[in-house]
Order: sequence, then structure tokens, then C-alpha cells
Amino acid sequence: MQASFFKANREKLLASLPQGSVAVLFAGDYIRKTADENHLFYGTRNFVYLTGIDQPKSILLLRKTGAGAEETLFLSPKNLLWERWNGALVGFDEASAMAGCQSVRPITEFDAALDVCFTRGGATQLWLDFDKLTRDEPDSDAFKLARYARGRFPHVTLQSVLPLMKNIRAIKADCEIEAMRQAEVLTGKGIAAMMKIAKPGLYEYNLKAAFEGALMDEGVLPAFPAIISTGSNNFCIHYHEYHGKIAEGDLILNDVGARYDFMGTDVSRGWPVSGKFSDKQRILYECAYQTSEYMYSVIKPGLPHSFVDKTIKQYNANLLKEAGVIGSVDEIGTLMWHGGAHHVGFDTHDVVDVTELDRTLEPGMVFCVDIGIYHEEWGIGFRLEDNCLITETGCENLSAAIPRSIADIEAAMGR
Repeated sequence: MQASFFKANREKLLASLPQGSVAVLFAGDYIRKTADENHLFYGTRNFVYLTGIDQPKSILLLRKTGAGAEETLFLSPKNLLWERWNGALVGFDEASAMAGCQSVRPITEFDAALDVCFTRGGATQLWLDFDKLTRDEPDSDAFKLARYARGRFPHVTLQSVLPLMKNIRAIKADCEIEAMRQAEVLTGKGIAAMMKIAKPGLYEYNLKAAFEGALMDEGVLPAFPAIISTGSNNFCIHYHEYHGKIAEGDLILNDVGARYDFMGTDVSRGWPVSGKFSDKQRILYECAYQTSEYMYSVIKPGLPHSFVDKTIKQYNANLLKEAGVIGSVDEIGTLMWHGGAHHVGFDTHDVVDVTELDRTLEPGMVFCVDIGIYHEEWGIGFRLEDNCLITETGCENLSAAIPRSIADIEAAMGR
């Protein structure tokens, strides 16, 4: 992504803020694992989306006044000892070029700069990235700053910047879509590598190694920890153990994606290790495939987002009933266990608020069309998941080139 992309994102956010506002977004910090060891750092995606900087202990301050807007990045100065253990820190000049932000200052100056905004600067609203899924989660830097601000600046109103960011991130820029196209190609190479080596007696971790190796050969990493399972493990939706042994007749479930220039994909395929679908596997997979094909024929701008999940479930239920798999469409809940339309981009589950107000589909949105079928009695579980781009007149399946029909999968397996 070019600096112009990140600058345009900040301009969109500033345009959404009223005069007298200050927005503060944090990159976050390492989470301690044990002793003096940390988990791998994963910068807050809203911060990265606005700056292109993926570095701990970094802060973005945006200020909107009657005279215009100001933006400042606060970063940790270079530290040779820290960098020897953890990797190079982005220098101030480099950060300025990456983010398109002229003002870059040491993080030690942040507190004083914030004080100026709410004393001599006359700001009256503080916008923070309040994001918790449950109240039991530890407080992020945003919640900690909110507590400080309540005591330090009692005249200031606290606001959540998250709904604004959800709205901005819902529509992908051209450069995001192009990056996602590249990631789809790489994802396909990873899936092809798994198909090539798969055989009874191997383990799920062998397939994981093949997928990740194919991506690394292209200089990229996975967008998220791969879900690769076989046998009864297919009935754990977010499975990450990788120790299952592949048996004759198994259907391999894989839910994987590559990340290219910040943009990730989320693609699922189910394929038989033998290279040929059994009769029961064929029945279930064909229902999922026909449902997916139907969805890509009807999704278009202007439809409510709820249409996608609702129609996937209804259409698939009718197909499964016609195939004699279920006796009534009301039984669909026994086979379909999850929704099928989360957005994807900077995050695998992108922070896009489409359900509360049932936002209509708009050109530039990218979300998954995900049909999962889990028939425990038959021992068959899989999902067919593709990435859907809303266009001006309809939609495009960005992952369509990755084998998805029974004929194409069997041909790709070449057994």
C-alpha cells in the first residue's frame, strides 16, 4: 500500500469527526506469554489501516479544529538493545514516508501533546477505539486513556471511534482489492500444494506444512492460523491441533488464506483424499456448491446484508431436503452450524458493522460466502467458502479460480 492510501483513510476519519475532536488510536503492545517471553505482536488493525505502521507502542493523534486538521504519529525512538532482541524499529523519517504523515514525534511527548489539545487547544471530544467483545476482556490502551481523561479533563466527552472505522473500512479501495486478488492466487497455490501430497497415512500437520511452504516460496505468510482437519476433527469449526491422521475415504477440510500487502483472504474447500468423492460426499458437496453458485448469481448492490446469510440457509435447506438428506427445511440447523457472510480484508473477520442496522450491500464490499455442512451421522463435515466482491451491477467471486466444483476438484487431485 502506498502512503497515499493511509493518508486518504485518515482524511475519511477526520471528515467524520465534528470540530473540536481529538481521536487517539493505539497500535497496542506485546502480550506476555510466560516468564520474559511474549506472544507475537499483532498491531491493532484500525491503527495499521490508518498508518501502515505495525509496531508496538505507537500512537496516532488526530485533531480537528476550526483552522483545519492536525495529525501526529508518536513512536518509540531507535533502541539498539531492544532491536537486537526484537527486530528493527521504524525510524521517524521512514514512518513519515510510510504513513504520509509529516509530524512524527517520540512517544514520550504524547502526554504533553494531549494536555495541550484539551487545555489551550480547546478540544471538547476525545474519540477512542473502544473494542471489547465481552466485558471480561482486559482493558486496552483506549480504556486506560479513558479513565485518565475522566479525571484529567472532566469537561471532555468520550466517544467511540470504532463505529466510524467500521463504516470507513466497509468499502475497499482499488489497491486493497488488487492486493486481495494477489492473495487469492497465492491461496490457490497453497491449496494445490496440499492436494498434491495428500494421501492416507499422512497427518494434518503435513498438509499445513505444504500450504505454508507454498506461501513462503512466494514470500508471503498466512493471513490467519490455518484450519486443516480430517475425519471427526472436521466437526470442530475452529480446529488448530493438526495431529489427526488421514484415513482412506476421509474428506479434508481446509479453511485457509494468504496475506498480501496487509490484505488477507479466507477460503475453504473440502476434498476427498482419494481424489474421488464418495456417493454421500458428492450429495452434500453438490448441495453446497449449487447454493454457492446461486448466491453469486443473485448478490448485488442494494440488497440488505442479512439477505446473504438468510438465503444461503434457505436455499441449501431446500436442496438438502430434495436430496433426501433432511426431512424438513426446519431441520437445517442440525447440518448448518454457523453464518456465512463475514467481511474480510485487513482482518480475517473485518470490523464492518452490517448487522445492527442491516446495511445494504455496496460496490467495494468484500465478504465471504460460506456454506458449511456438518453431517455427524455420515461422518462428513466441510465448508465451501469464497470471497465475494460487490461490483456496480452484481458481484464477483475473487476465489473462483481455486477448484471448487466436484469435477474441478477431482481433476486437480489427478488420482
